[in-house]
Amino acid sequence: MMSALWIAAACSLLLLSSSSGVEGIGVNYGMIANNLPSPDKVIALYKSRNITDVRLFHPDTAVLAALQGSGLGVVLGTLNEDLSRLASDASFAASWVQSYVQPFVAAVRFRYVAAGNEVIPGDLAAYVLPAMRNLESALRAAGVAGVQVTTAVSTSVLGSSYPPSQGAFSEAAVATVGPIASFLASRSAPLLVNVYPYFAYSADPSSVPLDYALLQSESAAAVVTDGGVAYTNMFDAIVDAVYAALGRVQGAEGTEVVVSETGWPSGGAGAGATVGNAAAYVNNVVRHVGSGRGTPRRPGKAVEAFIFAMFNENQKPEGVEQHFGMFQPDMTEVYHVDFTAAGSSS
Repeated sequence: MMSALWIAAACSLLLLSSSSGVEGIGVNYGMIANNLPSPDKVIALYKSRNITDVRLFHPDTAVLAALQGSGLGVVLGTLNEDLSRLASDASFAASWVQSYVQPFVAAVRFRYVAAGNEVIPGDLAAYVLPAMRNLESALRAAGVAGVQVTTAVSTSVLGSSYPPSQGAFSEAAVATVGPIASFLASRSAPLLVNVYPYFAYSADPSSVPLDYALLQSESAAAVVTDGGVAYTNMFDAIVDAVYAALGRVQGAEGTEVVVSETGWPSGGAGAGATVGNAAAYVNNVVRHVGSGRGTPRRPGKAVEAFIFAMFNENQKPEGVEQHFGMFQPDMTEVYHVDFTAAGSSS
């Protein structure tokens, strides 16, 4: 059984459809690079690989135009630097919706608008909920129905995650996350959470079983036992720790979680950052999520997840951050992912 030591350390480091594709699986389309294909080629690549959903970190009109008629579900993020103005200026929120949602909504399947990414806890955290409220009002005023407003957080919002049933938000985050989670629960909207077993593994590879991090211990004995609940992979343990934390917030007990980012680097000289491990992790997540079996805390309740990321991005910080893509910028595979896979991970 794993000690609590590496879990506690990891928590501080985790700054964390349609067609024949696996239901519940999307892919992040990051654009911090100067050598990516044109948006129309990228969206065609999504469709050719049976990927059903895409997450954009910020609005890009060329990408939104390319998404028209594609059928892809879209998570549209705001720039973090826009949060303060979105929070304080309802007319700016209205202009944002009029620029990036209204012109495309007839032909783009928007699912969520995400106010910021990984700003809680931090200097921008206080702007998130007011920005969400203004964006929601702007969507309603524009007559846009069926698009939910949320935000994306890393697992740094957790002060405790081990065992998963003891998951709780940190003192620095709970005052912000609590009201946001209650807002989401009242609207049956999910909280987006970025989940990275890789960073827990790389922080202490001598203590964290690699197979547990890669979702390759599914047929083995439980690595973590939490009361009567057994965990054979870290992905489930992290997701359930977030659910436990939400359950401790009054009014937020029913908030759902969408895994808005998860991935594994294929290079960059980090511990375990190899093509083989990246391929194993991502394919195992696709199979696991595609099976619909849920997590030990929530059996039978499917988890929705977005793989990070579509491409390697050469303008990210040097090291593993440049190597999370499934594809090179020339659209050749870094490794193969079968998005038509289903059933239990192996």
